[in-house]
Amino acid sequence: MTRLARYAWLTVAFNVAVVLYGAVVRATGSGAGCGSHWPSCNGGALPLTGTAEETIEFVHRATSGVALVLVAILVVWVFRAVPPGDRIRKAAVASGILIVNEALIGAMLVLFEWVAEDQSNGRAISISLHLVNTLLLLGALTLTAWWLSGGRAPSRSSDPAARRDLVVTAVVLVLVGASGAITALGDTLFPAENLLDGIRDDFTGTFLVRLRWIHPIVAVIAAGLLLRLVQVYRPRSEAGGLLARWLTILVVTQLVAGVVNVLLLAPVWMQLAHLLLADAVWILFVLFGSESLADPVGAPAEEYAAR
Repeated sequence: MTRLARYAWLTVAFNVAVVLYGAVVRATGSGAGCGSHWPSCNGGALPLTGTAEETIEFVHRATSGVALVLVAILVVWVFRAVPPGDRIRKAAVASGILIVNEALIGAMLVLFEWVAEDQSNGRAISISLHLVNTLLLLGALTLTAWWLSGGRAPSRSSDPAARRDLVVTAVVLVLVGASGAITALGDTLFPAENLLDGIRDDFTGTFLVRLRWIHPIVAVIAAGLLLRLVQVYRPRSEAGGLLARWLTILVVTQLVAGVVNVLLLAPVWMQLAHLLLADAVWILFVLFGSESLADPVGAPAEEYAAR
């Protein structure tokens, strides 16, 4: 693997870590730790009050800034190493645009004070958009790293039915992520004291709580679609077989984790594990899709080996 490819995978991993830490900010109610100031923290460049909420929020902003810089470096490096018109350039540019969107959505949440204990519809909509943008960002970064590593790309002559099924599954997975973000917010703002109360609140609680039942239903549908994809469009290549096996394992593990999360009343550590698995499933799905739509025989991108 080239230095550029290794750097691209490092950027993917760092962005996943930033996503997980963002969940910590939400779960601990620290989103208002820096007040309604952005990009400053309570009017200063560094934390001023020293409270736990301020420190947690500041670290999140700092790591998000580092993620932005990492992606910017990746884009510049790719443009120096990859010829114009190459698919890798397009994936890198998409990553750059989406990381800027991440920052703008984060700023909007702060400036409109859709953080901490806010229960508005605006917050529910914005965090859903935030999650959708995050998935697209991770997908673009993953494809950049995969293709730089010699991974195969979709072919224009690929099976139309496979393309359709992959697109449908991708849309459902995005809906799972968006509904999961709303569910996690509801669990944070309105924690249930026991399982029976939580089930009752799903039908009689506030707007955010009553939306929680949507997530498990969509998640089960998505799991079924993924398992079907693995069986129907399993690539014959060695990489494709490995991706199919791990995707199957992670889908089943994620379903079990979802059940455990509900039974344990969504503790923070379980929410983080659930989110990490969701990101892993999405990343493997993106890789599986790229491999599934590639020509039966594909050559790795060796032209970048010296860069």
